[in-house]
Amino acid sequence: MGEGCRMSASRSTTISRVIHASRDTVYRAFLNGEAVAVWLPPGNMTGVAHVFDAREGGTFRISLVYPEADSGRGKSSERTDTFQGRFAKLVPNEEIVWITQFESTDPAFAGEMTITTTLVPENDDAACTVTMICECIPPGIRLEDNEAGCRLTLEKLAKFVQIK
Repeated sequence: MGEGCRMSASRSTTISRVIHASRDTVYRAFLNGEAVAVWLPPGNMTGVAHVFDAREGGTFRISLVYPEADSGRGKSSERTDTFQGRFAKLVPNEEIVWITQFESTDPAFAGEMTITTTLVPENDDAACTVTMICECIPPGIRLEDNEAGCRLTLEKLAKFVQIK
């Protein structure tokens, strides 16, 4: 664990949601950069996967873009939150661990954040509980904003993968 993470280790959130899709379907949605660009941005934000090498040790770079009305909210520029990271751990159909870092000149957003997503089967794997644990959240991000963003992300993920 890096120095910055030790200092903000208590800054964490946990959000869960039952998604009506198999663990395999949900897991595959995490391994496809184009899919991630659709379901990861919370609310009305949009996404771009600039780099996406979905394998353990592989890297990614993603931008989340705020709507025009939200100018001035971005961590990387007026309307964007760009982050880069790596796939620290991939356990097929069970767990995805991302280590991420925002691209920002503001030290309040510095440091590596760990996002661990677990997939637990429900109803003979016709559904699964998806839990996102964000650890070492930079001090510039309010915990309630991180929770709200994760809830919105899981809502979009559910719509993206759920059986109609």
